[in-house]
Amino acid sequence: MSPQRIATAIDPVPFVTLDRQHERLMPELREAFERVVGSSGFILGAEVEAFEADFAAYCGVAHCVGVASGTAAIAIALGAAGVGPGDEVIVPAHTFIASALGVIHAGATPVFADVDAQSGLLHGGSAAEVLTARTAAILAVHLYGQVCEMREIRDLAARHGLFVLEDAAQAHGASDGDRRAGALGDGAAFSFYPSKNLGALGDGGAICTDDDALAARARELRHLGQRRKGEHVSIGANERLDGLQAAFLRAKLPHLDTYNQARRAHAATYDRLIEPLTSLRVLPVRPGSRCVYHLYPVRCGNRDALATRLDSEGIATGIHYSPAMHRHPAFETLGKASHPVSLANADAWAAEVLSLPMAAELTVDEIERVVAHLSPA
Repeated sequence: MSPQRIATAIDPVPFVTLDRQHERLMPELREAFERVVGSSGFILGAEVEAFEADFAAYCGVAHCVGVASGTAAIAIALGAAGVGPGDEVIVPAHTFIASALGVIHAGATPVFADVDAQSGLLHGGSAAEVLTARTAAILAVHLYGQVCEMREIRDLAARHGLFVLEDAAQAHGASDGDRRAGALGDGAAFSFYPSKNLGALGDGGAICTDDDALAARARELRHLGQRRKGEHVSIGANERLDGLQAAFLRAKLPHLDTYNQARRAHAATYDRLIEPLTSLRVLPVRPGSRCVYHLYPVRCGNRDALATRLDSEGIATGIHYSPAMHRHPAFETLGKASHPVSLANADAWAAEVLSLPMAAELTVDEIERVVAHLSPA
C-alpha cells in the first residue's frame, strides 16, 4: 500500500479512477489471474460460463453470451436475430460511434433518429419518424447510465414486427421500475471496456436475452460459426470472451451495486452544488428509472472554453459525444437516406455537452473542487 497522500490545491482530479479501484481489489484480481493460469482456461471454458451465469442472473434474464467487445455484441446480436444486408436499423444520432459500427458490421444500414432534447435518449416518437419498409430493428441506446423509455419503443416495435436491441454499454445495473437493463428488449449488448461501471482489464462484451434461439445462434456466431467442435454451420466470427477477462469480471460483479450507489451519491452532490449555476444544465432522471451515472454530463453554451479552463486547473473532462453521428466522415457514403429527418437535438447535445469527472472512488473534496471552477472567477 502506498503512503497516504495529502491533497493539495494542485492535485489533479482524474476523469476515471481505475488505479484506486484496482488497488482495493488486487487480492481478488490476483486470485482470479492465478486461477485461470492454473487451469489454462484462456478461451471460453469454465470461467466464461460461470460469469455468463452470474451476469444473466444479475440482469434477470435466461442467457448471457460473452463476446470480445461491446461492438461485437451489437453485431452478433443483430446477426443472430436475422438482421443483415438490405435491412435498416434505427440508431440515435447522439451516441458513441460503436453503436452504428455494430450495425454496419452486421451488414445492415444505420438510420439516424433524433433524441430527446432533455435526456439525449431515443424514444418511440423519434424512432417512428425514420421508420421505413426496410426497418428491421431499433437500437435503444441507454446513454450516460440511464435507460430509454422502453415502453414506447417496444410498442412501436410490436406494431411493425421489429427486433429491439438494447445498447446497454453504459447501463450496467440501471433499471426501469423493477427490471434492469439487459432485460428490457428482445436482446441487449453490453461492453466491459475497462472504464465501464463493470469493466474488464481489457476488452470484453456480452449479449443478454431470454430468447433461447437467439442465445444459441449468438454462441455459434461468436465462435467461428461452430455448433460443436469441428461442426461449423454458419459464417461466424472470432469474437469470444477471454477466460481471464471473465474471471476479472466475476471478481468485480459483486461490487457493482456498491459502485453504482457511490456514483449516484456523487451525482447528487454535483446536482446540489451546480443548481445555483444557471449557465449549466444537468441530466434529468426519468421518474421510475434508476440511473447509474456511467458519466456525469452537463450542458453549457461555452463548452470548449469551460473544458480548457478546467484543464488548466488539473481537472480532467470528456466530450460525449461530438460530432453527432450523422456528421462523422466515416458515414458519408451512407448518404442522406441515413439521416432523413432533422437531427437538431443531437447537434445541440454535440455542441454543448461536457462530461465531468465521475467514478465511484472520487471524493467529495474532489467534486467540490470541480464545481468551484465551473464558473469564471
